[in-house]
Amino acid sequence: MKILGVGTDIVNVKRIEKILKKNKKFFLRKIFTNREIEKILKYKIGQASKIASRFAAKEALSKSLGTGIGTNISFLDIEVLNKPSGTPYFNIAKKSLKKTTFELSLSDDYPWALAFVIAIKK
Repeated sequence: MKILGVGTDIVNVKRIEKILKKNKKFFLRKIFTNREIEKILKYKIGQASKIASRFAAKEALSKSLGTGIGTNISFLDIEVLNKPSGTPYFNIAKKSLKKTTFELSLSDDYPWALAFVIAIKK
């Protein structure tokens, strides 16, 4: 196994709250898959923090690849899910990344949400 890269991202939850007040449905559909949205909407308390940390995770993953979000990978190519234990993990739709694993750590302390990712070649 070889480390391909690391990525980190920090998001101000207050900025996400403003975006959600303005156009929640549009923002969620642009950034998250239907499965992610279904899970996100179940959170009644701290929803903006959950959204911010998952947004940060997608940004951090793209940074770990050295590409950023754009032509090589989109927000909707990346799902942030949780194991039954609560541990977050990625489900990646891009076939070109099937030989890459990603380790993910999320943290939030209002008004900040942070993600750290390590990309590893299998």
